[in-house]
Amino acid sequence: MSHRPPSWPPRHHFDARVLAWLALLVLAVGIYVLGLDGQYNPSNGDELVYVHIARLTAASQHWLPLVSDLDHMRNTKPPLLFWQAMMAGDWGRHWSLAALRAPSLLYTLMTAGALLLSVLRITGNLRTACLATSVYLAFFCTFRFGRTFLTSAPETFWLNVPMFWLLWRRPSQTAASQTDQPGWLAHAGFGLAMGLGLAYKSFALIAPAAATLWCSQMLCAPPLSWRKTLGTTLKVSLSATLALGIFALWFVLDPDPGAVWREFVIGENASKLSSEQGYWQVALFGGGFSIWAQLLAYVQNAGLLAFVVLGLIGLGLRVMLDRKSRRQAPAVHWIILLTWLAVWLIVFTLPSQRSARYVIPAMPALAIVLALCWERIGRTWFVLSLLLCAVFIAGLGRIAWAAHEIGIGTALELDATELAVAAGLLLVTCGLFKPAWTRASSVAACLAVYASFGLGTAPLNGAAGHYPSEVAAKLQQARIAVPNGFNGQFERFEFLLPGNQFIPYDSDERAASRSNINAAELSRLLASHDAVIWLQSELSEKTPPCVPNCSLLGSRWEVKGRHQSGDITLENLWYPQLWLFRREWLVTNTAPLNDDAQH
Repeated sequence: MSHRPPSWPPRHHFDARVLAWLALLVLAVGIYVLGLDGQYNPSNGDELVYVHIARLTAASQHWLPLVSDLDHMRNTKPPLLFWQAMMAGDWGRHWSLAALRAPSLLYTLMTAGALLLSVLRITGNLRTACLATSVYLAFFCTFRFGRTFLTSAPETFWLNVPMFWLLWRRPSQTAASQTDQPGWLAHAGFGLAMGLGLAYKSFALIAPAAATLWCSQMLCAPPLSWRKTLGTTLKVSLSATLALGIFALWFVLDPDPGAVWREFVIGENASKLSSEQGYWQVALFGGGFSIWAQLLAYVQNAGLLAFVVLGLIGLGLRVMLDRKSRRQAPAVHWIILLTWLAVWLIVFTLPSQRSARYVIPAMPALAIVLALCWERIGRTWFVLSLLLCAVFIAGLGRIAWAAHEIGIGTALELDATELAVAAGLLLVTCGLFKPAWTRASSVAACLAVYASFGLGTAPLNGAAGHYPSEVAAKLQQARIAVPNGFNGQFERFEFLLPGNQFIPYDSDERAASRSNINAAELSRLLASHDAVIWLQSELSEKTPPCVPNCSLLGSRWEVKGRHQSGDITLENLWYPQLWLFRREWLVTNTAPLNDDAQH
């Protein structure tokens, strides 16, 4: 069997299939850019907490210490994440979600570029490289965490620089023929890259990152000897030491290193190794936090391609049981990719707090493996993925139609969304009834879901989801009571009504109370604040309960993120206007604002 690597640079034949995958990849990038400033992009509750810390730290005009008004949420992540936001937002002078998220999108695209070049190096096939990159962008975890102000995008790029470097070196050789290993200088570079990854997330990530690097090199260069083992161990130790040294600069630069130790090392990291319920109780019977749930982390992260990943797992089991396949010497790239996936999964089954999000840095490896096995995965798995996409596409189309019926968005915006929905359903239909198109259609349909979502939420990023500029001009340096159902949720109003002081109140508790109590609570808030932002509690409520004894300055549409039991039923499922959208009112006392509040 020949294991010669493909010639480099490879010669490409731009036939129709290659051009189609290139077009899909360009479309995927456009979908990721679409709505980058969106209020309702798929994200994580931590995003607004990080925005809050970055904004207040920028306002202090100092790099350190980090600043926060939230209890026990200041040194929640290393400073590099917040410094990135401070520079992107020009120290508060150009503060927007698009500016804060742009670096994350850039990191995701750089990871996608490294993935494309790696597959091109392995296979010499541009179509397969585009396929792998499109699959990576079609993963829901990439769409959710790869373009928002979170740590996932930068940590995925920097921690995987060593792995992409290893994949680039003679990727089609067998392990037995792989004699040369990265030297000391290369490992010093690995340490700098991994250090930047730690400086975004946590020193604890050195465990999976260094273990993956060490295991990959050991397995790629048999037969093992004590000299090889010692040499590889020392070089990886150098990488780990340099990486931890970069992270440790936080303690050197921060004027209060004791707080960093208490709040980050102990509070954010050590606490994840213990559990009040008992380690084994959670590990075995902890539901979503159990080891069994964590074993499906890659399936969960794949989102709409979850069935395809299950098909890949089934294929892997069949290959393992095949005696002939076991006798063949694997190519180096297979050893690297499978080690990459296995080590990250094993490491993150050990802490008592487990999450599929922790293995996101290994998702590029999964995308490459899927692309390399694409034609060997059974068509049934892709059909199931297409059916899942069809459900989401139809649902998003119905939501956009219902939103337009209640006055959210223009006819042109609705037409754009329904066009994306129609295109997505056409892709699903083609994939279901034309077997040759099934696999490609599954990726395209996933991206159609994201396009439908981006276009469907676009009206909420416009006039329907914002207060008029003249209303914002009336309120400057005012004390405004705002609803807050989660840590840092009030920070979103910094983008809606900038230049004011926001005091959060518990909106979840208020939503469950009776209307007369709501009116009393609103009156109390109006008495102690310059203005109040009040959420519509039920569809029949047409005005805030304080009317006519208060002034309604403006309103906007808001998406209800958390629902009470019974809000969504089979009877109203087809009518999202009854349970998904609600009004948000900005009210103030009838008397004009005092001079202190206006200036």
